Amino acid sequence: MVGTHAGDLIAEFVLAMKHNLGLNKVLGTIHIYPTLGEANKYVAGNWRKNHVPQKLMRFLEKFHAWRR
Repeated sequence: MVGTHAGDLIAEFVLAMKHNLGLNKVLGTIHIYPTLGEANKYVAGNWRKNHVPQKLMRFLEKFHAWRR
């Protein structure tokens, strides 16, 4: 990360990496009020959405269609 307040934003990811916390822990973090830290949740959510295994999603769609 590069830019204004990058040190404030990166601390949450450094903590998660150091303690081997998953992306869901970052997404589940509740910030007291809207802060720059909310940007971390936004970034984590976008990364997760863009890295969904498509093969698994197609299987789940077919499975749920069959169950209905």
